Amino acid sequence: MTLSQPTKPAIASLKVNAHPGYMVSALVMSDALCLSLAGIASVYVRLWFNGQYAPSLYWDLWPLLSLFLLGYGLAGLYPGHGIGPVEELRRLTLTTTLLYLTLGSAIFLFRDLELYSRAAFLMAWGLSTVLPLLGRYALRALVAKRSWWGYPVLVLGAGETGALVIRTLQRQPALGLKPVAVLDDDIGKHGSLEGVPVIGNLAQAPILANRDQIPYAIMAMPGVNRDRLLYVAQRYGRAFPHLLIIPDLFGMASLWVAARDLGGVLGLESQQQLLLPGPKLAKNLLDQCLTLLVGIVCLPLIALIALAIRLDSSGPVFYAQVRIGRRGRPFKAWKFRTMVPDADRVLKEYLQSQPELRSHWNQDRKLKYDPRITRLGRWLRRTSLDELPQLWNVLRGEMSLVGPRPIVHDEVRRYADKFELYTQVLPGLTGLWQVSGRNNITYEERVNLDAYYVRNWSVWLDLYILIRTVWVVLVGDGAY
Repeated sequence: MTLSQPTKPAIASLKVNAHPGYMVSALVMSDALCLSLAGIASVYVRLWFNGQYAPSLYWDLWPLLSLFLLGYGLAGLYPGHGIGPVEELRRLTLTTTLLYLTLGSAIFLFRDLELYSRAAFLMAWGLSTVLPLLGRYALRALVAKRSWWGYPVLVLGAGETGALVIRTLQRQPALGLKPVAVLDDDIGKHGSLEGVPVIGNLAQAPILANRDQIPYAIMAMPGVNRDRLLYVAQRYGRAFPHLLIIPDLFGMASLWVAARDLGGVLGLESQQQLLLPGPKLAKNLLDQCLTLLVGIVCLPLIALIALAIRLDSSGPVFYAQVRIGRRGRPFKAWKFRTMVPDADRVLKEYLQSQPELRSHWNQDRKLKYDPRITRLGRWLRRTSLDELPQLWNVLRGEMSLVGPRPIVHDEVRRYADKFELYTQVLPGLTGLWQVSGRNNITYEERVNLDAYYVRNWSVWLDLYILIRTVWVVLVGDGAY
């Protein structure tokens, strides 16, 4: 890529429809509504269970709603553009918790504690953590593709990395960053990139930033040498309030990386969460506590499914398959049986009669219409209830609630150099691939998602995946 600067570049006309003020207003109204619902629900639920205090006692606290909205703003949640869902979950949870701790302390110090119900207070705390998050997810699902949502972004560099950036932002409109144009000094690349116009050279960047009020630029030129990269950043990037630089560090963790100033030298700190005792303890407690709770609640359902399997077809209720766990150790992963007896023979005969499906089977090890699956088994797989017995594997320490998909020995070769990453953690009952399309994504994408999970693991990522799993199970997205 050359960095020649024309003296009078022809400035193309851009159509920028984003109205960030609408986005901020929508998020504020969503949070205000959800926080109000949390308070109202807590008061009336407590009243329903023989509460002593009249609801009118709590109405005096409603002005505190503005305190929560101010706290969210200070935490960078308005407008929250460019913040991923895991980081949003972390900021929202910590900010809400801190505000409730402050509120509880103030009530204890300055008012009579007996005036308010502690149960209602704790319930409001929990609901205020969950409802605003769900409200934001629902809002983005409804409006993220609207023209007024988000901020316009100028991409500097029309190479492969620029295309990757555009595809990523287009697939995740909820991030609120909309590529509107690409600039590159290579005239041969002018035209279109992933549906976004490549309209000119880099010298046009400051003019477009000022004329069209574009606050974001992304430098997608990791292959450019240091001197040229610094020249572009200093010459053209300073016209943008926000400049993102894509470094040549693909394959490195991206969630928990922080910039550090080492006496004038820029450093990137990547915390290895897997090696920190606190996060590991938190994950173990999350696994054991949630597994016991879910297991006890689901015992009647497990008994009903076992009876239904027995009545639906002959064969055992449970099915165990040897899978590869942490450090490469094999273990038996348990499931409800969803296939007919002699399933291998049925599959072999089916592929012989349908040879066009053999390549699909060899590639993904999945068939959308699998002849081996029973009538009940198809429903169990669609709802993921066939995996309930793996709660036993979690209690035994062979699996985790969240982790990479447990694989069999024949799949090791397909993980290639990423297999070492896979063996660093326990395989999970659910994971990123299950909440990212499940069987609708390719095998290579599954492997990449497993690698991403290990590199970026944290308790917050686990919580996000668990929340997403509930939705995916309810709608049966990508299951067969």
